[in-house]
Amino acid sequence: MLQDDLKTQMRAYMEYLRSDVLLEATLGSDDRSAEVRGLLEDIASLSDKVTFSDAGTASRRPSFVIRRAGSVEEVTFAGLPMGHEFTSLVLGLLQVSGHPPKIEADLVEQIKALDGDFHFETYFSQSCQNCPDVVQALNAMSVLNPKIHHTAIDGADFPEEVERLGIRSVPQVYLNGEPFASGRMEVADILAKLDASSVERAAAKLKDVAPFDVLVLGAGPAGASAAIYAARKGLRTGLVADRFGGQVMDTAGIENFISVKETEGPQLAGALEAHVRQYDVQIIASQKAAKLVPTKQPGGLHEIVLESGATLRSKTIILATGARWRQLGVPGEEEYRTKGVAYCPHCDGPFYKGRPVVVTGGGNSGVEAAIDLANIVSHVTLLQRGAHLKADKVLQDKLLSLPNVTVLMSALTTKIEGNGKEVTGLTYSDADGGLHHIKMDGVFVQIGLLPNTDWLKGSLDLSPYGEIVINDHCATSVPGIFAAGDATTVPYKQIVIAMGEGAKASLSAFDYLIRMPAIEKEVELA
Repeated sequence: MLQDDLKTQMRAYMEYLRSDVLLEATLGSDDRSAEVRGLLEDIASLSDKVTFSDAGTASRRPSFVIRRAGSVEEVTFAGLPMGHEFTSLVLGLLQVSGHPPKIEADLVEQIKALDGDFHFETYFSQSCQNCPDVVQALNAMSVLNPKIHHTAIDGADFPEEVERLGIRSVPQVYLNGEPFASGRMEVADILAKLDASSVERAAAKLKDVAPFDVLVLGAGPAGASAAIYAARKGLRTGLVADRFGGQVMDTAGIENFISVKETEGPQLAGALEAHVRQYDVQIIASQKAAKLVPTKQPGGLHEIVLESGATLRSKTIILATGARWRQLGVPGEEEYRTKGVAYCPHCDGPFYKGRPVVVTGGGNSGVEAAIDLANIVSHVTLLQRGAHLKADKVLQDKLLSLPNVTVLMSALTTKIEGNGKEVTGLTYSDADGGLHHIKMDGVFVQIGLLPNTDWLKGSLDLSPYGEIVINDHCATSVPGIFAAGDATTVPYKQIVIAMGEGAKASLSAFDYLIRMPAIEKEVELA
């Protein structure tokens, strides 16, 4: 099952096993069960500390439990954890064996203190970049607290179950048989839903944090770059990181990052985080900003109020909050979100295998989505609002060569229809205002991004599109506050540009700081 290169990697990982573990499988006579057997037997052959058994009696076939010998620590996978979930399998092995999860000490204590009966089930797809974060978080929690149980389920291996539950997007998490959450989550997010007081404790921890020289908001390419440059200048640097990578985490293939022929979003996001952590940067994780309070005194401290209620202070601030998927804003979109309306073709595409779908948007994102989906679904109809596609020509040529793709120009989505449980069709208007209906099972919205700046309204200048207005030094309309990346008016929202803008913003903040003492002295004399 495992190729030679993966066997080599696994053999190296097996050196970190601390205790004996058992791989107990429940298998059938189908091809997928044979694949799971091959995978587990290969893993067992790489270490004397791993034993394989096919004596499992679970209800799902194929499935397997990773269990520590003579203990209660275990995690469960139903289906084949390959693709993006292969890392979850490796971490599950290590953590069940006794290797401690990389979770902050206070969060570990919160997990251990949870009391109750928690049976989690997470549905994933192997192509989903966000699913591993959820699977790994819940696996780690189940290892730390015996009252927490977790099963990670490959939806492609259990289509009847997925159909019965109406799952059209991943990750989807159930707790004790009831819907718990959808979308990407980390440990802190899960704890916040399970333990209401965790938010208050997180805010209390930040109460006595000393003021920063530079406080960066956002941990995408721009924010990570800004934090690194600030730390290298010897400045006291803080980074409010809702998630490392930002929109990069939702990007499957990256082929235009100069000097790197190709990579994937999660890999680049991991590299960004690893690079930031090499420096003396105080990372304030799983927090979001709610309000900016600029100082009224030249040279004073700006304040950021977080959603948790905590307040952070800094001499300078760099806003790198990035952007989110733009919504269509038509009837039916919100009603059928995760029930046929999707925003990530890589994550949710496998749930539409053999079905007709629509992609809205003719830019690079929309055309790339249509190309990827054409390999999975029965037919793709791409709707472009304007008269021409805006994607790179190489992508347009690829799209137009596919036999199961239809491209409609001057087509404006007006309504998404469904039967109350799932999407069944879409209505669009043409250039003359005529209405047309398409029968389909899913619509993938790819019409660009919206800057994450709603919380900044009234505190500094924003463009008519909600972007932070900056000059060529990344300075905003408020002295001492800078901005970089997709949340700003800088043209061309690209990874490489965001990184450069983050560096520029940090250097501008440094230049502002070294001039600050003179400003403070003038204020004192006045």
